[in-house]
Amino acid sequence: MNRIKSIIVLILVLLSVNSVFAFESSESMIKEGAKLNLSECIKIALNNSPNIKKAAYNYKISKNDVSLAKSGFFPTLGLGTGYYWNGTYMKNRDVKNNYYSLSASLNQLIWNFGKTNSQIKMQKFYRIASMYNFDNTVLETIFDVKTKYYAVLAAKATMDINKSNVEINERNYQRTKAYFDEGIRSKIDLVNAEVNLSDSKIVYVESVKAYENSLVSLNNAMYVADAPAYEITPLETFNYNVDKLIPVNLDKISEYRDISKPPTEVQNAVLTSGVEKLAVLDNYQFKPFNHTFKECVDLAMKNRPDLRAFEATVGAMKQALKYTKREYLPDITGSVGYGYRDHTRTNSLNASIGMQTNVNIVQEKFKIDNSKLQVQLAENDFDLAKKNVYFELQTAYINMIQLEKEIPLMAVKVRQTKENFELADGRYAVGLGDYIELQDAKQNYNVAQNTYVHTVYNYGVARANLEKLMAIPQEITITVED
Repeated sequence: MNRIKSIIVLILVLLSVNSVFAFESSESMIKEGAKLNLSECIKIALNNSPNIKKAAYNYKISKNDVSLAKSGFFPTLGLGTGYYWNGTYMKNRDVKNNYYSLSASLNQLIWNFGKTNSQIKMQKFYRIASMYNFDNTVLETIFDVKTKYYAVLAAKATMDINKSNVEINERNYQRTKAYFDEGIRSKIDLVNAEVNLSDSKIVYVESVKAYENSLVSLNNAMYVADAPAYEITPLETFNYNVDKLIPVNLDKISEYRDISKPPTEVQNAVLTSGVEKLAVLDNYQFKPFNHTFKECVDLAMKNRPDLRAFEATVGAMKQALKYTKREYLPDITGSVGYGYRDHTRTNSLNASIGMQTNVNIVQEKFKIDNSKLQVQLAENDFDLAKKNVYFELQTAYINMIQLEKEIPLMAVKVRQTKENFELADGRYAVGLGDYIELQDAKQNYNVAQNTYVHTVYNYGVARANLEKLMAIPQEITITVED
């Protein structure tokens, strides 16, 4: 008894352990205040994705279909039993003939001219297609997470740039107000400073909303509902330099009591806070893509799971055609039977071999014609898929190479607009430049920073899309057997 209890306890423990791994909730995988990297986000998505689970279920169904097709080679067992009552009523006597019977039979397919073999091969091709459909779903999930991850980084960088822009406008407003109070600047400069400050605040609020929405999109890509607050870490291909964000200390603005006095040197007229030197991607580096377009096409034609799925479907349709052509051929079967009746104590044993076919010739002709068309349709879909892959790769490759060339140019533009902003700020401080010149320089610098960030973001997405189209093996992935 104790041994039985121990076995039951062991079974319960094993089931509970299995449930931890199989049904671990997505929320428990993210801790409050955690810093997630891209690999961790991909793992969460692969664990949670209903699409991946659906593809896995379809694969399991296709495996069972192969086993069902193979079962045609196994014998069929028949069992029967019953009690029979038969009564005859005559004038002088009643005749009853009641008895109990038992029967058993075993039927075995001997040969059906390859029909079962064709069914098995057809289901095997469908199983291969299901496996590649699973792999394609995994690739789509990984790409979706990467895209949303890059979007969060870009939104965070944009939000910080716009926050710094608010602080710059706040500083400019304080200085312009001081100049106005001293009679150095006109009322229109002060009003423009107020308007620019208000506009920058509106833009900042919108960028905060965009950042929060990007996090929602990332949660959606990971299939995580009610996720706790967390952060994501920068990537080598999106090196977000958080440490280089130098906020303006507005608390010390009151210390600039002599702000109305021109500095002795123009170079000292730049904003003392240093916020204009913000460089969220100052050390951005990326490894150039090391594949030519021809190599991309060759790898895609070799690796793409959706192409392999189309190819397997063509194979399945060809086996279906073979099966249809063989349907008119007979099935050769053998059977063995045993019977028993209790009232006569009769035992019987029989064995037989038979051949049978039942074909509608006209119907069979049109079934063969349709099967041929199904093969042609599958081959046409396969050919179309290969052409679509080629043109998708061509577009993706051009986009990625173009963005790869734009990134260093945008970096130069950020540096140039920063220098121009510093000069305009200095000229304004000493009375050589007007407020419009200062605002144009500031706006150009802010736009250049945001454009730079989004160019890097677009490049990351374009490169990830090209890698997905090529079906490059991923560091973090999952197979259907997992």
